[in-house]
Amino acid sequence: MLSPHRREEGEEANSDFSTQRKIERRGLMSANSNLWVLLGLGIAGILIVARKLKRVVKEDFGAFVERFELLPPPQPAPPKAPHPLTGLTFAVADVFDIEGYVTGFGNPDWARTHEVAMHTSSLVATLIDGGATCVGKTVIDDMAFSLSGENKYFGTPTNPKSPERVPGGCSSGSAVAVAGGIVDFALGMDTIGGVRVPGAFCGILGFRPSHSILNNGVLHVSPSLDAPGLFAKDPSVLHRAAHVLLKLPYADVRPPRRVIIADDYFQLMKISSRRITQVVTKTVEVLFGKQSLSHANVGEYLVSKVSSLKKFQVGAVNGDSKISSLTSLASAMRLLHKYEFRINYDNWINSVKPTIAPCVSDNLSTLEENGILIDCCQTARSEVQLAIHSLLKDDGILVLPTVSGPPPKLNSKELLSEDYQRRLLNLSAIASMSGCCQITVPLGFHEKLPVSVSFIARHGGDRFLLDTVKTIYSNLQDQADVVVKSSSQSISVSKEESAEIAKEKGNNAYKEKQWQKAINLYTEAIKLNGKNATYYSNRAAAYLELGSYMQAEADCSTVINLDKKNVKAFLRRGTAREMLGYYKEAIEDFRYALVLEPTNKTANSAVNRLKKFIP
Repeated sequence: MLSPHRREEGEEANSDFSTQRKIERRGLMSANSNLWVLLGLGIAGILIVARKLKRVVKEDFGAFVERFELLPPPQPAPPKAPHPLTGLTFAVADVFDIEGYVTGFGNPDWARTHEVAMHTSSLVATLIDGGATCVGKTVIDDMAFSLSGENKYFGTPTNPKSPERVPGGCSSGSAVAVAGGIVDFALGMDTIGGVRVPGAFCGILGFRPSHSILNNGVLHVSPSLDAPGLFAKDPSVLHRAAHVLLKLPYADVRPPRRVIIADDYFQLMKISSRRITQVVTKTVEVLFGKQSLSHANVGEYLVSKVSSLKKFQVGAVNGDSKISSLTSLASAMRLLHKYEFRINYDNWINSVKPTIAPCVSDNLSTLEENGILIDCCQTARSEVQLAIHSLLKDDGILVLPTVSGPPPKLNSKELLSEDYQRRLLNLSAIASMSGCCQITVPLGFHEKLPVSVSFIARHGGDRFLLDTVKTIYSNLQDQADVVVKSSSQSISVSKEESAEIAKEKGNNAYKEKQWQKAINLYTEAIKLNGKNATYYSNRAAAYLELGSYMQAEADCSTVINLDKKNVKAFLRRGTAREMLGYYKEAIEDFRYALVLEPTNKTANSAVNRLKKFIP
């Protein structure tokens, strides 16, 4: 047993050893900790990069700012009919008042400086009384001003049809909620395209009704242009909801006697318009007869009817007066939009100094107030409404694109380009300025992105337009499928024909001993039609002439995979292998050629020759 003193020394020694072990362990733990920190940072970096590369999609596609449930009244007792919207759900853009909630207007500073609504908008109440259940408020562009659908405060709702593309605005959340299948229909605001544009970009129906003075319970953007709009996937749902919202009577369906395709508007498209016009033409001919279809240059027509537009006609685009008249109509709309927005919200902006999107502040800063021009805008509205009424009367439909092309990519420069804005506003202006009703209808996809077309009826012709769209919708979809299939077949035929032309050119080059040119032409043919064995076989022959034996062997192997009875491929591969020194493989190719063609002198001679090299 250790003496006390020794035990203390021993304890001290043990203590020193223990301390040393602890120091070593701490060092190791510290090193491990550093390693885990580095690994964690690395993983975090990878996750950050991954999040940048792939957008995270929320369960509700980021469509809502608030979720709640406003239930309809009880069903009436029999024999009365149930509520017309029974069983349907809907959402509303955050410009419509809901009792007990702040109407946020797409801007946190606006929400912060305003009280909760004391009453629910009569438009929302009408839909609830009609039997539908309201399930929430949706994201809208900052102060409902732009058409992109982007909102930096609440996040841009994800376009369900194309997540890397903008959903369109201003009623982006409502469109997304419908396109994503969260609700049956939704209420939005359309001033300069706020329902029509997101409807087109999200591949759903978007309805802008005829302009009328909105009741209380709605935040106005530009009262002369504002119209509450509806989104739906199903034309029957849109038909029901619109009849309830606008309190339209049901009556016998009147087919359109004239369907006018606006040729100059289709010239604004950045993708080929032929498919869209072909679908509409086929549908109209089947349902209403060829005699009902006609074409018009609406720009020329407006020039002759709307004298006030001359005030906005700065100069023709590329000398085209038709396009210039469309641009002048859009310019009048743009000026009126900015002016009335400023009248409504300039005091609040100057007093609160809120954070607002650049598209709002930039547009307001460039606004030059001119009383004469503002009066001209109002005159133009009346004149355009009369002109369109005269063109369409009670039984006509005008057909035009909703948008000029596919939805732009998120945060892209295209959204800010003057060309994109000009085309978009030119297409939106006719309904906004005339007060006519318009429905955008999806027509499938072009290169995996939504395609649409719009139908316009005269001011007050809402029921006629809704009936027409409901009647033609399924036929439009059928014709769109037919056109896509026939287009795919014609593209296939066209590629095959082009491949044959390239092959013939290659044959001519081969005859002229232009080996490399022949190879290039055969390669072009292969790119157009990679399942034609002849193209590979001919290219192999050209490779042999150039001494490119490995390429020749590879091409011949492809030919044999495509056509196991191609004698030329075995002969040419045998030749290539012989030149590469693969005598055993070469003689097998020549022998197989003799199996296919026993009297082939080339194969027979090659077998006799190669026997000398094989023991």
